[in-house]
Amino acid sequence: MKIKAIGLTVAFCFLGAAMCFAVDPQMGTWHLNEAKSKITPGTLKNTHVVYSNMFGQVKIKADGIDANGKPSHTEWSGKFDGKDYPVTGDPNSDARSYTKVNERTLTTSNKKNGKVTVTGRIVVSDDGKSRTVTLNGTTAKGKKFKNVAVYDKQ
Repeated sequence: MKIKAIGLTVAFCFLGAAMCFAVDPQMGTWHLNEAKSKITPGTLKNTHVVYSNMFGQVKIKADGIDANGKPSHTEWSGKFDGKDYPVTGDPNSDARSYTKVNERTLTTSNKKNGKVTVTGRIVVSDDGKSRTVTLNGTTAKGKKFKNVAVYDKQ
């Protein structure tokens, strides 16, 4: 009986470890492929994005160029559960939510003072080497935009 219990315990430990190390295709370092992207002038352009995961908590750091052509740095931490979590460094949003649609697809929503300003979809290619971010929204000046940013995995 003890041998069975020990065997089951060891099996569950290996299963748990395997789940912890399962690769999420969203995670990693991504660089903007400007030739394949269509970014509306006067909107934020993230050129370098890093997704990392620690014990179910996701952290996203993005560097790029803001609407005025100055360097920008934004950070978001939370879960891909559709709930709003604070974002820093983005003058057009104070909260973001991400929802996992499937293994390779996320939806996102940016809010400012509780009002949705941007919605989008993030899709990682089947080979995991690129991702396409499609964002629809309104700038701080009230102008509607649609950006399609293509990123290559580094």
